[in-house]
Amino acid sequence: MDLANLKQELIAYSKEIGIDKIGFTTADPFMELKYRLNKQQELGYQSGFEEPDIEKRVNPHLLLQEPRSIISIALAYPAKMKNRVEGKKGERRGFFARASWGLDYHHILRDRLRKLEEFLLGKMPDARLKSMVDTGELSDRAVAQRAGIGWSGKNCAIITPEFGSYVYLGEMITSIPFEPDTPIEDQCGTCTACIDACPTGALVQGGQINAQSCIAYLTQTKSLIPDEFRDKIGNRVYGCDSCQTSCPANKGKDFHFHEEMEPNPEMAKPLLKPILKLSNREFKNKFGDVAGSWRGKKPIQRNAIIALAHFKDATAIPNLIDVLENDPSPTLKGTAAWALGKIGGDTALTALEMALEKEPDTEVLIEIKKGLKLCKK
Repeated sequence: MDLANLKQELIAYSKEIGIDKIGFTTADPFMELKYRLNKQQELGYQSGFEEPDIEKRVNPHLLLQEPRSIISIALAYPAKMKNRVEGKKGERRGFFARASWGLDYHHILRDRLRKLEEFLLGKMPDARLKSMVDTGELSDRAVAQRAGIGWSGKNCAIITPEFGSYVYLGEMITSIPFEPDTPIEDQCGTCTACIDACPTGALVQGGQINAQSCIAYLTQTKSLIPDEFRDKIGNRVYGCDSCQTSCPANKGKDFHFHEEMEPNPEMAKPLLKPILKLSNREFKNKFGDVAGSWRGKKPIQRNAIIALAHFKDATAIPNLIDVLENDPSPTLKGTAAWALGKIGGDTALTALEMALEKEPDTEVLIEIKKGLKLCKK
């Protein structure tokens, strides 16, 4: 088969099915990535959400028999809402990062990769293929960079010339020896805008991130947020966009190519207080289709409590007292106690003093004492 012609046919087909950019690279191991991953592991900078086996993350030969190439795809997502909603006193709102707007991107990219697989198998029935998105073994960014999709920015995102870093990535390992594309030269230069904008200093240096202090990671954890990061979270209930919104390469970039990626403003910027009372079923019905729901409702509720503290929303005091007194989760109870202290006032102080007398959980008691100390400042 004429592989050059097949590559062009596949590129043309990718545009037909709504893939905004496609690139090709070899299936050679990612040796530079291996060094960086080992370094991250040594420093304790990993999130724990990654594939734990570094060899699988860097060697396609462990994932598919005799791989010959990897196809990388990118789909551009919106950076702005068409119909914004604004919070106001007594009706404060949280914020989901842009990567969680619209339908969960994992579903969208898997659909496009499945169509590419069907197309290739129609041409070459004996081809071996393995696709993955985000949670797969390979590093989406490493593949995309080598396949010419974009350069790896100092913000640890792939930055494309066309769409900035507002792109979702996926890849397919194949047994087909496609001609590789040329990587794009790094264009960050001396710019440090993303490093300077990172709220927690998680961008240790250009291209290196300490996931343990990254707000995008912290908002997905299930335990109490460390004290030093709580005030940095602001009203983010999932993810963080600071390293993207500060990037000059993203200036003016806003694409609305895919209807399923369009945000519902009431979900992308939800009212905070109602989140605290959601049942599991209600949470699934409201947020279950977005990427930010993957860890369940508790992290979102904890982040909503921190956001209410950020706003010092006194109208939320009854809601927070209810959490402190009745919620079964020590994480939510403890966060509510701290938030009551941040908001302050006689009602919050009385509730904390009462809770101190009857709370059996040691972890929650520590947070109640923090709240009392804040209240009495």
